[in-house]
Amino acid sequence: MASILERNKNVKAPKKTREEYAEDALYREVWEEVNNEKTMRFVKKYYRQILVAATAIVVVVAAIQIGVAMHNRAKVARAINYEMAVANLDAAALEQIGKNGGGATADLALFQSYLIDGDANKLEELANNGHSRDFRDLARIHVVRMRGDEMSASDVEKYLSDLDTKSSPYYYSACLIIAQKYLADGDRAAADKWLNKIIGDKDAPAVIAADAEALK
Repeated sequence: MASILERNKNVKAPKKTREEYAEDALYREVWEEVNNEKTMRFVKKYYRQILVAATAIVVVVAAIQIGVAMHNRAKVARAINYEMAVANLDAAALEQIGKNGGGATADLALFQSYLIDGDANKLEELANNGHSRDFRDLARIHVVRMRGDEMSASDVEKYLSDLDTKSSPYYYSACLIIAQKYLADGDRAAADKWLNKIIGDKDAPAVIAADAEALK
């Protein structure tokens, strides 16, 4: 093949003679033999380590494949059990899914179990140990609505303190509930503080803002 310099000078590379082709072939053959010999010596020297490593790789790959297959089967089984529990309104089955599962699906199952049998202890469990913030906050709202009469306004405010941030989807609802509780306890000043947080917030939902205005 012509070099770059030769191409730039428009000089054609000289053709190889038969003897030069034969010499190149001999070099390639010798080089392959040397490489093969080196490879064989390496394999003979380290064949035990190579065998162990290869076996380990096979075992790891097989374990991963088995683990993925088992995980997928378990997910399918949980989904089927959940659908059956919802269809049958089976509070006990939903409770087990909620306690033994993970993530928002487990929280939803436990909340649905509460809706079916009205067991407030499930709400407490969800409020304290729920996997997702949405359901923890929702459970606290329901606990206050259920047991608020037994709590003082300051207790309600403390119990809902985790919801006093816009990162909670129930921030505005919590503000309104706390204000209503202070009004019920006769503390207008404390109630107005929470009502004003809603009224002065342009992002407040229209319905909750209207309720806050009505309470002012």
